Order: sequence, then C-alpha cells, then structure tokens
Amino acid sequence: MKTGAKILVESLLHEGVNTIFGYPGGTVLPIYDELYDSPLRHILVRHEQAAIHAADGYARASGRVGVCLATSGPGACNLVTGIATAYMDSVPVVAITGQVPTTLLGNDAFQESDITGITLPITKHSYLLNNVRDVGKTVHEAFYIAGTGRMGPVLIDVPKDVQTDVVNEPEAVPEKVSIRGYQPTVRGHPKQIEKAVGMISGAERPLIYAGGGVIASGGDAELIRLAEALMIPVTTTLMGLGAIPSHHPLNLGMLGMHGTQSANYAVTECDLLIAIGARFDDRVTGKLESFAPNAQIIHIDIDPAEIGKNKAVDLPIVGDVGHVLREINKKLTKKTVQGLWNGRIAEWKQQSGEKKVLDTSILTPQYVVRTLSDILDGAGIIVTEVGQNQMWAAQHFSFTRPRQWISSGGLGTMGYGFPAAIGASIACPDEAVIDIAGDGSFQMNIQELATVVQYNIPVKVMILNNQYLGMVRQWQELFYDRRYSYTEMPSVDFVGIAKAYGVPGMCVTDPADVGDAIQTSLAHDGPYILDFRIEREENVMPMVPAGAAINEMILGENR
Repeated sequence: MKTGAKILVESLLHEGVNTIFGYPGGTVLPIYDELYDSPLRHILVRHEQAAIHAADGYARASGRVGVCLATSGPGACNLVTGIATAYMDSVPVVAITGQVPTTLLGNDAFQESDITGITLPITKHSYLLNNVRDVGKTVHEAFYIAGTGRMGPVLIDVPKDVQTDVVNEPEAVPEKVSIRGYQPTVRGHPKQIEKAVGMISGAERPLIYAGGGVIASGGDAELIRLAEALMIPVTTTLMGLGAIPSHHPLNLGMLGMHGTQSANYAVTECDLLIAIGARFDDRVTGKLESFAPNAQIIHIDIDPAEIGKNKAVDLPIVGDVGHVLREINKKLTKKTVQGLWNGRIAEWKQQSGEKKVLDTSILTPQYVVRTLSDILDGAGIIVTEVGQNQMWAAQHFSFTRPRQWISSGGLGTMGYGFPAAIGASIACPDEAVIDIAGDGSFQMNIQELATVVQYNIPVKVMILNNQYLGMVRQWQELFYDRRYSYTEMPSVDFVGIAKAYGVPGMCVTDPADVGDAIQTSLAHDGPYILDFRIEREENVMPMVPAGAAINEMILGENR
C-alpha cells in the first residue's frame, strides 16, 4: 500500500530527479513527510519565487528538467513570475503545488487558489490531480511534456487528500508516453531542407541569426559546421549566447537593441537571413519592416506557432534545430569564402572599435566584466539579474560554450539571477558560478543569502552598484530629459548585510583592486559578495531606441 505522496516522490526518483527546490506549508506536509526519508535532495529556499528560479537555473545549466515544490494559495502564487520566466525562455521545469482537499475545491477554503487557472497562459500544460491512481502517470507525462518539443514549464497541482489517499497497487507507468494531440515534429521536411540548401548555396550575403533554440536542441556543433563550411557570419540573440564561441572569427556578437554595430548592420544588408531557433522578438528586430529588408528569410524552429508570427518568412522549416541543421550540412557541397561580404563586416568591426581598450581611470562595469572574463579564461557559468548589469555581461564576457550563460530574456525578471545561480551551482558543482547583479535586482531576492549559507553553495555575487535602477534611469536620461523619477536608490551596505547572514564580502571602489577582489572571491570555498561601486551614470551602448530600425543606433563613449 502506498500513499499518493509516496508515489509522487518515487515517481520523481524514477524520472532521474536528484534535487528539488521548495518551501513547505500545510497542504504539502504529506509530501514533505515522504521527503524526510527520501534520497532526494531538497533545498529550502527563503521565498517560493526563489524555488522556481533555482529550478529554472538548474535546468538551463544542466539541460535536465528542474523541479520545485510549493504549498497552496500564496505559496503557489509566488511561483507565478518564475513560471512565466521559464515559459518565455522555453525552460523545462516541473512545478508541483499543494492544493486544498478535493472536497473543499471552489469553496474559498483557507489558502485555496486556482493555480492551474492562474497559470494557464504561462504553462505548457497543467494538471489538477483528483485521483491517487493518476499520480505516477501524471508525473511521467509532465516530465515528457516539459522536456520535449519546444520545452517549457508544466504544473502539477496535488490536493492534500490525493497525497494521503492510499492505493494497494499503483498503476504501472508506461515507458513510452503517447498523448493525443501532442506529437512534436523533430525531422524537418526533406523538400524544405533541399530548398534551404539551394538558397544558402546561392546567397552572396548570407547571415545566420541563432537563438536559444540552438542551445536547447544541442545543435551548436552543427551551427558552427554550417557557418564554417561557407564562411557565413553568425549573430546570436541574448538567449543564444554561447552557441558559438565569442572569439570565433565568424561571430558578430549579439544583435538587437544593445547589439553590436557589425551584427545590426549585417542584418540590415544581408540577402539571406537564416533564423535558427529564434523568434524575431521586438528587442531583436526593432522596427519590423526595417529588419532584414533586403533578405530572403529561412526560419527553422521546432514550434510552428513561431514561424511567421512576427515576420513573414520565405522558407519555413519546422523541426528540431539540431536535426535540421545536420540534414542541411549533409547536403551542402559548396565550399567557398564569401570574401566581399566578410570583408565588409570586418570594416564595420574596425570602424565601430568593438572590444576597444577601456578607460581604467574610473571604475566602469565594462572593465569589471572583462576582468572577470579574462580571469576565468573560458571557464565558469555566468548568471545575471536584469537591467544594465545583464547587458554589460552579455556584451563584454567572452563565452566559450552553450549553457555558460543564464539570464531571464523574454520576461526580463529582476531578482532572477541570484536564485538561478543557486540552481546552476547545484547542477554543476565543479563550475565557478557567478551572479552578475545590479543593486536593484539583487535586493529583490537578497534573502537567499540564508540559503547559500545553509547549504554552503559557493555562488559568487558581483554587484555592479550604481545606486540607481540603472536601465530605467538610462531611458529617463535619453528620452525624459534626465527627469530621474524614483530611480535613485540610497547606498546599501551589501557587505554588512552579507556578513550578517554569514557571507564574506568586499566593497571595491578602485579599478586597480578589481582583479585581486575577483581572485579572492573565486578562491573562497563558499559564497562571496563583491560590491563594485561603479560610475553611476554609465550607459549601455550601443542602443536602438524603441521603434527605430536596428541600424539606427545611439552610440556613446564611457563617461
């Protein structure tokens, strides 16, 4: 005889889960009682939002499904922002929530919330269990849905009586999942692939535009193979960073609102745009009608709903990015260098002075990030909060591989980075994990300092502290006549706060001390805080104003 709670925990183990992130409460007590004797590792966070962000970071760093657990009502509702974050960035997460007993559903019982209804638009699928016999099958299906096709979050809501109900012989869970109406297309259509090969071979100014789908599919090697075969330059989205090494000669860097000049100019002048695992979001395209205006467009994506959603394409290919690229590479025969095209791009790079030497007479965030990149020399996992800190990290850290970059892209969730770094560190314990933070974002989940102390999770937090909500302040400077309406933040003693939790730290104000401070933090075998007091009104540049074409960039120098 087994309870629903026991079946649930055993099912998680059967799916290969080794760690879950959670916070207990009344409606999940039966599950927590089973966890007491379980080999599953449970990380007690200090806020449910941190649980879902940590599960998200775990998934992005490892490629496996992340798992979090929360009680009903406010506990479940506190997961909502993190679920939306995972949904926007196609991250495989299973969120398990407690619920009031089935006899009380719909009665406005204590700590009841319709979490399946609340999260309906931001989950790939959700379940409200009402029979203990369905527990094992539901968990198996949930992991399959979360981790296949276009990945995403799945929610399982488990009423308390379903957790305590007993069944003599749980139903056997089939190894192969078959869900009517859910059959993701993996293989691209052969005729479409043939057409793509012809278009690629005949282009004079081709450009690859690679997104997070390349990393999710494990298609990075095939991407590089395609680029190198015909010397096609590559630009990546924020989510695609690491799909091709930053130092690769064909890599133009990130495109879009804060992209490189060479990437944005190349998109504007290419005659063939090969979009791979990307979704033409507004931060990339700018003014849509001016995005790749002279190009034919091939769009490869596993989600047919994304193709043609924002930008009309000439050749759609629905399928797993890695598989489709493999088939294209098998059929490509032309091996010629696009000399004129790549020469033009080299001129743009030279004219823009990308990766120029920085002024070290003042403490700039760019210098901090580049120093960290030089010290790590290709190693480590970089997690960020959201805002200027995120963009500076994206622009100035040199990535060498997929899953080295973890950040909230589509939703732009402040407070994401620190708990996501916790998840990444647990997923990859042999890697140095650094959260590049802003002073605003870090304070949104600063309570997780208690979590890293309790479990000695060696996350290093580097706060780029300008005492502003920096990105909003930048917009106020550029478009609102420097009317800094409620974006200035008072000075915070982050080192003192960290010390109160039991985390050592250091405040850095002199550029000459940056390298030693980073080395000290990395050498410490536990969590560490670095508070960099950077130039307060430093801006992220280049910048494309909202609604402008992406080649209409505002350029700027360090202050």
